[in-house]
Amino acid sequence: MNTPTFIIAGAPRSGTTYLYDLCAAHPEIYMARPRAPEPKFFLVDEEYAKGLTYYHQRYFAQARGYRAIGEKSTNYLESPVVAQRIHRDLPHMKLVFILRDPVERAFSNYLWSRKNGLETLSFEEALLQEPEREASYEPRFRYARPFSYMSRGMYARLLTPYFQLFPSSQILILFFDDLVARPKELARRLFQFLGVSPQLPSSFDFSRRINAARRPQDVMDPRTEAFLRGVFFYPNRDLAALLGRDLSHWNRLP
Repeated sequence: MNTPTFIIAGAPRSGTTYLYDLCAAHPEIYMARPRAPEPKFFLVDEEYAKGLTYYHQRYFAQARGYRAIGEKSTNYLESPVVAQRIHRDLPHMKLVFILRDPVERAFSNYLWSRKNGLETLSFEEALLQEPEREASYEPRFRYARPFSYMSRGMYARLLTPYFQLFPSSQILILFFDDLVARPKELARRLFQFLGVSPQLPSSFDFSRRINAARRPQDVMDPRTEAFLRGVFFYPNRDLAALLGRDLSHWNRLP
């Protein structure tokens, strides 16, 4: 049985697809196919009920001879139940999370939902209605949660179940800012964590655009940005304390 060794587990709209393609380009890494739809095995109750044998056969039957075997399901970050399931079934799993300024992530998430015909409200209206909409997702949106713009940016709260269950040596936290500014350095760090050769794949385009949902005309209202900076001020401080990283730039005012 070809057992997966790592999961790219979030956050949505933070560069996870870039990480998937980067790993898929590495000759020593096998990634679950297809890229979309994502497996979401540990998240979707109906899938999880099919068991680990199904999971291995469905996504990793061809993964022979690879040093690292992985999948990407960006919504895993949002579920403490997922953390428990992974720890119970595959306790040695390595977990990769990539985080983005939660204000920018929320707006990117909104633009993605609008681009895909899911969102009809303005960004401001969507933020005001988020609690009500989250409480009443229809079944087809139960796991995708396309209107969860602010809650997905509460990174410290979302990461805590993983840090409580897994040793820090099995968790890699990356940042979208580093992916944009220093993609090759980030790639080497990722490959080292996964236990594969640090040599960069020549077939991968490191200059490719990341998170292409935003157009030049998509600009956030400064008042909305100021509101969101307030929403995330203390959650960002909690995350900085959890990770031991200076994130004060995320709390800048527009």
